[in-house]
Amino acid sequence: MSDTLVLGSYRLESRLIVGTGKYPSMAAMQAAHEASGAEMVTVAIRRINLDDASGKSMLDYIDRSRMTILPNTAGCYTADEAVLTAQLARELLETNLIKLEVIGDPQTLYPDATETIAAARRLVADGFTVLPYIGDDPVACSRLEDAGCVAVMPLAAPIGSGLGVCNPYSIAIIKERAKVPVIVDAGVGTASDAAIAMELGVDGLLMNTGIAAARDPVRMARAMQYAVKAGREAFLAGRMSKRLYANASSPMQDLIAAPER
Repeated sequence: MSDTLVLGSYRLESRLIVGTGKYPSMAAMQAAHEASGAEMVTVAIRRINLDDASGKSMLDYIDRSRMTILPNTAGCYTADEAVLTAQLARELLETNLIKLEVIGDPQTLYPDATETIAAARRLVADGFTVLPYIGDDPVACSRLEDAGCVAVMPLAAPIGSGLGVCNPYSIAIIKERAKVPVIVDAGVGTASDAAIAMELGVDGLLMNTGIAAARDPVRMARAMQYAVKAGREAFLAGRMSKRLYANASSPMQDLIAAPER
């Protein structure tokens, strides 16, 4: 049975979306992307240097025959900045896909929900397929869904923190209420974090630093691929109920009795 991630008109077999920042080299980034099995990669439009002395930009190191580029508005602090950056991305990459980021605080990099919702409404009206980064706030996620976003992307923890899923109860509520895919974005530090997030039932994960800042990014990318698949399989399988006391695995009937003395 097919178990694909559907984002607007895009269908992905992999539920892992990866990033492009903080890698030790472009070669390492390429190898990690390959090992991750991801089919979508997010790129910060403000980081693309089209005047690189080597004659290459970051886009030249992404296998666009296999991976869909998801441009993002990282570095934007207002709805106006985000809308302008999305429009530049559309011109540059000829795509209506956009990962919407509107940051409200430079230290925590928490998103500004008010500005994010305002930008989402304008971008949807302009024909964009919008995937918004947002806090683990069920109300904000609901507003973004009402605005026409094709997914909501609540954070697991602050960007680049590697703290894992800090508030699993909010993520579970968001998933329970959402009628669009829920993709956990930011804060996943290692494979067990990814598996825990997927076991909550979310539809996908977006991560960058957890892979790029690992001692061996390629090996971590492979681990994340396995963890996302394992977490998804465990969610679909349904975990056993937790018990306070032991419950013997073997039947208690017809046990061999010791002879009476």
